[in-house]
Amino acid sequence: MFFYQLMNYPYLQNALLAAVLVGIICGVIGCFIILRGMALMGDAISHAVLPGVVLAYMVGASFFVGAVITGVLTALAIGFISQNSRIKEDSAIGIMFSAMFALGVVMITALQGTSVDLWHILFGNVLAVSQTDLYITMGIGAFVLIVILVFYRPLLLSTFDETMAKATGLPVKWIHYMLMLLLSFVTVASLQTVGIILVVAMLITPGSTAYLLTERFSVMLLLSAIFGVISAVLGLFFSVIYDVSSGASIVLVASVIFIFTFFFAPKQGLVFKWLRTPKKESLSS
Repeated sequence: MFFYQLMNYPYLQNALLAAVLVGIICGVIGCFIILRGMALMGDAISHAVLPGVVLAYMVGASFFVGAVITGVLTALAIGFISQNSRIKEDSAIGIMFSAMFALGVVMITALQGTSVDLWHILFGNVLAVSQTDLYITMGIGAFVLIVILVFYRPLLLSTFDETMAKATGLPVKWIHYMLMLLLSFVTVASLQTVGIILVVAMLITPGSTAYLLTERFSVMLLLSAIFGVISAVLGLFFSVIYDVSSGASIVLVASVIFIFTFFFAPKQGLVFKWLRTPKKESLSS
């Protein structure tokens, strides 16, 4: 049934392509976010784009434009506050995250009684992806992947050893802002697929799964992208078959893969750690 629909309905083809693209770029950028300890930043930016989305709907513009503007401004504001005051970055993130999301909620309540429905932006509806949305997602995905490829070594060095990166003359601050810009773009590209509330799961879960399976960063990037694609495809499949939320289905598949890996990963899996522990104790005794 699913494959018949996929072959005959263009909207489902658009949804599958968009979901695969989002799985790839979220998986790749998520690896940098995880190793830099910036998961909270990803959550902040994903929620902070809400007022930009609402404003875009109010003026009749594309929500992609509003989301990019507010996402980038929020990232810059967080950096500005943390670098020009005694407030640490996590506190600055909490301030901006809550303020921007609250502003978005106030703007949504102000639209009550209108025909505007922002439910799909909050929780995602990949089946509603239009041809234009797909092209925008493809453009954002290509831009993000090209930037990461071009600046791979500076990003890698500043991620694993910021002190060494500064000693070699790399503009660590600008690299950080560049990553925030990429994170904003990825968040925007993921809005239609998994929504504002769930996008952080696609940024963190596939990368965390890959992190349990390898110690090589290049392999981690590849595995994270693969897990993102698998989550997107299976999540879309279950959402069509069982008529449930597409964004939530995609995130649930990613979570199930992580849980399985958490227990059964060859080196880091909890089950294998349990199996190895008695052997060590018997040898010591």
